[in-house]
This record gives sequence, structure tokens and C-alpha cells, in this order.
Amino acid sequence: MPLYLSQHTLACLTRQGAETLAQRMQGGGPACADRVLVNMLEGKMFAEFRADSRETLEAWLKAEGMHYDWVVRIEWETRNGKLEIAG
Repeated sequence: MPLYLSQHTLACLTRQGAETLAQRMQGGGPACADRVLVNMLEGKMFAEFRADSRETLEAWLKAEGMHYDWVVRIEWETRNGKLEIAG
């Protein structure tokens, strides 16, 4: 399943609010976050999602009321020091 990276701006969320949002992202469904990273000082959240397509991920984020700054498909990643197809 394709891998995507998204960025989200956190407007005045507490740590507990960010944790709840991360749990929702990891809850499953047509898109599911494998990993969520948060910077409370700068108000940014990054999530690694698995979804069938970018359209599926964007539709799910919108349906869940999760605003995003951008979404990008990850095509390549390093494994054991080598660049390989992501997935």
C-alpha cells in the first residue's frame, strides 16, 4: 500500500489534544497513520500514512475534519543504507 507524508498545523492544541488527534489518525479505516511526529513549540504535526491513493487519503482527512497543509507520496526510502522503493 502506498506511503504518504502529511503536514498539519496545530492551532492552539494542547499535548492531550495532539495525542487525541494522533490516535484518530492511527485508528484505521481507508487511511491509517503508521507514525505521527509532533512539534508543539512550532505547532506542527507530521504523519506517515498508508492509503490506497492520495485521493483516498485526502477524502478521509476531509471527512474526519483533519485539516492538512500538504500531502506527498513517498516513492523511495532508505533501507540498510540503500535507496529502495517505499512500501
